[in-house]
Amino acid sequence: MKSDSKLTIFAISGSLKITSSNSRILKALSKFSGHDIEFTIYEELEQLPPFNPDKEAGNASVARYKELLKNADGVIISTPEYAFGVPGTLKNALDWTVSTGELNEKPVIAISASPLYEGGAKALSSLLLTLGALGTKMTEKSHLSISDIHRKINTDSEILDKQMKIDLEFIFGLLIDQVKELRSQHKEPS
Repeated sequence: MKSDSKLTIFAISGSLKITSSNSRILKALSKFSGHDIEFTIYEELEQLPPFNPDKEAGNASVARYKELLKNADGVIISTPEYAFGVPGTLKNALDWTVSTGELNEKPVIAISASPLYEGGAKALSSLLLTLGALGTKMTEKSHLSISDIHRKINTDSEILDKQMKIDLEFIFGLLIDQVKELRSQHKEPS
């Protein structure tokens, strides 16, 4: 990858719901992107079949998903909490990368958002365990839990809460800094 090309950020919402707060968070984050960032929100999560390595060959949706992950400089995952964990569709998507390593050494930030006061903390904890097992590049500041989300973002993906905006700008900036640092380490000699 050339150092002068755009940074590519690949974002995944753990929710399939059209009005999902987590999807709106990703749309809000995309507005922080400058002209040097290509920001893609993955909208094909439900098209991924149940994880089965024996059925990967020839599966176009799995191949496309893995190619998008592989080509991304950084990844953002925003998830709701379902039954104290991440939604099955998100876990399924992450399982598809276990043996092929698309997330290994990839800078990632993880966000959980919930209308409840805990902000999806159990889902975030579960997600962080999985991302750790997948070998992602994360720091102790690479994650954010957002409570009372319905009062903090509107249906047009506009952030209504000042602190949430500060927190999202910080975590997005952290990801971009990690991506740039990694690129500079892998820069081809002149």
